[in-house]
Amino acid sequence: MSTENEGINEGTTPVPPAPSAPPVPVETPSAAPQPPVPDAGAPTTPLPQTPAAPADGTWPPPTAPAAAAEWPPPTAPQAAPPAVPAYATAGAPAAPAPAYAEPGTHAYGATDGGVPQAAAGFGSGSGGGQAPVWGASYQQPAPKAGKGRGGLVAALLIAALVAGGLGGGIGYTLAKNDDSSGSTTVSSSTSGGAVKRDPGTIAGVAAKALPSTVTIEAESSTGEGGTGTGFVFDTQGHIVTNNHVVADAVDGGKVTATFPDGKKYNAEVVGHAQGYDVAVIKLKNAPSDLKPLTLGNSDEVAVGDSTIAIGAPFGLSNTVTTGIISAKNRPVASSDGSGSSSSYMSALQTDASINPGNSGGPLLDAQGNVIGINSAIQSTGSGGLGGAAQSGSIGLGFAIPINQAKYVAQQLIKTGEPVYAKIGASVSLDESTGGAKITDQGAGGSDAVEAGGPAAEAGLKPGDVITKLDDTVIDSGPTLIGEIWTHQPGDKVTITYERDGKTHTVDLTLGSRTGDN
Repeated sequence: MSTENEGINEGTTPVPPAPSAPPVPVETPSAAPQPPVPDAGAPTTPLPQTPAAPADGTWPPPTAPAAAAEWPPPTAPQAAPPAVPAYATAGAPAAPAPAYAEPGTHAYGATDGGVPQAAAGFGSGSGGGQAPVWGASYQQPAPKAGKGRGGLVAALLIAALVAGGLGGGIGYTLAKNDDSSGSTTVSSSTSGGAVKRDPGTIAGVAAKALPSTVTIEAESSTGEGGTGTGFVFDTQGHIVTNNHVVADAVDGGKVTATFPDGKKYNAEVVGHAQGYDVAVIKLKNAPSDLKPLTLGNSDEVAVGDSTIAIGAPFGLSNTVTTGIISAKNRPVASSDGSGSSSSYMSALQTDASINPGNSGGPLLDAQGNVIGINSAIQSTGSGGLGGAAQSGSIGLGFAIPINQAKYVAQQLIKTGEPVYAKIGASVSLDESTGGAKITDQGAGGSDAVEAGGPAAEAGLKPGDVITKLDDTVIDSGPTLIGEIWTHQPGDKVTITYERDGKTHTVDLTLGSRTGDN
């Protein structure tokens, strides 16, 4: 888009030339007045006679005494200046400013892991000076009145010049004697010095973390795929990311990881967990100088803490954004877009800008420690949570707490399969504000309460509504699942539930399930 200046010199009155005043005659003092020489009517000032040199050869010759001369001579009265035209005054309207049209922006159409993003789905995957007034007349300044002190002024000037010359000579001599290089030129520094950024600044954190963050490209055997992010987990070449980033490349696909310095490596999927939305890939021919990011403690994060997100939003690699922790333990259920699997998390909510392509990237604290894995965003698109629309950040991003992701990643590296904590009961996934209701029947016609499982041993039955897990309020089935998955198998928890209008509390030990099926 081009920009053009508009409205210049259109519909304006031509500016007349500035009126000028004739030279003002000035009387010059002289020893003897001379008769005026007629000219074409123009007033002139007679020049003084130059005295002849005396016969004795003295110089300068003595001057004749002046007759009550004044210096500077009085000037002739000037005529009043012509009136300034109205359009040249400060109150005149200014010429219209040139119009400026901002160039259009381009939208980036990259996808995130090839997965359409749900509303909370896998998408995170000039001041100027006074202008001159045209048309105003120039007024010659009148000389100041004074007494006849020409001789004194000349003497003072001569003395000052002599003193100045003497001082300059002394200064030059001293500088020359003191400067072994023979130069007296002093120049100012052309640089403000090296810029130092403390490790705790955003720039310092980003400079340290970026070399350990990669842009991941995953492609299926049919050529479908997209872009996401990951970060170095250990020195062996393991990279942690989201499951939905690499899901297309699990069965015979291709995965590459590119570092900020441009070095690109082929990789393979070591393991992936659909429910947690965590995956681990390993670089082939990994470099020996890998620097894993330091993992923080997501349990110690507080609302209001600063956050720094790194990723490749819409394919723009190595992008850094900042924000704060907006909320903790935010229940988020999201889908990979195929409807075959869902993820549940008790997420860290942040207002750091997260967009499609940020998925799998690190969410850092102010010290540069990883506190979460950016995974999902809330969207303004239709459908709300779980919808199919994909749009940009509106300041509602969600990250998997690193304490949970660390446990999952270690399991994937060790066995290649995820391990989930469970209570051994099927709950309704319908949205509800009353709690997580145990269904009458399980998936595929199985029992809703697993025989011999933790829920059965605690005395839970179909129809019971779980309202709390420890001190966390449970308002729906997805919230319960996400909260259970923040724990590990073998952890003891307290369940609060309602049955027939009465509230009961029971302790149970979480069981385990291996794999996504």
